[in-house]
Amino acid sequence: MQNYLDGSVALQNTLTTMEVERKRVASVQTKGFIFIGVGIAVAIIGLLLGLLFWAVLAGLIPVIYGVIILFKISAATKAYELAYKQNVIGEVLKFLNPSLTISPKDGISSDEFRYAQLFTKQIDRYKTEDLVRGKADKTSFYFAEVHAEHKTERETKNGTETSWTDIFRGIIFVADFNKHLGSVTIVKPKDLGNTIGSWFTKNIFSFGDKEVIQLENPDFDRTFVTYGNNQIESRYILTPAMMERILYLNANALENISLSFIDSRLYIAFPLDRNYFEAPIFESLLNPVSLNTDINTIRFLCDIVKELDLNTRIWGKE
Repeated sequence: MQNYLDGSVALQNTLTTMEVERKRVASVQTKGFIFIGVGIAVAIIGLLLGLLFWAVLAGLIPVIYGVIILFKISAATKAYELAYKQNVIGEVLKFLNPSLTISPKDGISSDEFRYAQLFTKQIDRYKTEDLVRGKADKTSFYFAEVHAEHKTERETKNGTETSWTDIFRGIIFVADFNKHLGSVTIVKPKDLGNTIGSWFTKNIFSFGDKEVIQLENPDFDRTFVTYGNNQIESRYILTPAMMERILYLNANALENISLSFIDSRLYIAFPLDRNYFEAPIFESLLNPVSLNTDINTIRFLCDIVKELDLNTRIWGKE
């Protein structure tokens, strides 16, 4: 992929033009941060010397000035970040697959996130962005970054304490599946919680209207717990070949993935620990290390259709 970056005249021209704006934004932001840092340092020194009034006054002025600088450059920063996604990431997408498009301000709705049934906790805060759409042969797909959080409140002697925990942070991938499904099949990583849950589901009670699906692949069973409300259809979906493909996909992901098969769609959740497709501000665009990382991620996601053989219409869906 580095050869593409070196050889694409259009992308190199875009990066060179945007590098000028990146330097301007970085310079102004650096100036703002320096004033804020100096103000905080002056205030701390003044407090250590016992000069409370002068410490606050002398420290507050540069801090306010630094905040004003950052506020004034914020619009230009957002414009630069948006242009990066549209022009740089957009150019890369078209190289990988001409059908690919990116809509930076769009994403996957919280309703669809819930509909996928991959996570059960109540969503109290939700953010999504960078929707990418495309098609590989017969199969349409799209994916976007999602950050869903759950809020916990507890009473303390000082009042109510609120904490936030991640339900999911990463990329949700959605693809047209090669069969109209009449049931739901959910594949979850086998962590401690899911292992205990699957034992109870198998031996004591059902998981809502779902039960543990009995599969004949020891490696798959060691890695995942599978729930569904139709044993026969879930086994039709999770053929020996499909289970091997899912294991391969999981082995090449950064963390264990979750999947669900609902109606005529496949949902896959890829946990990630960073935002992708973000414009660097304090790193040169002409040495695009982060861009190469993004490109590898996009290529990995686009290859899912091939890896899972979703274009094979074995049930007659066209």
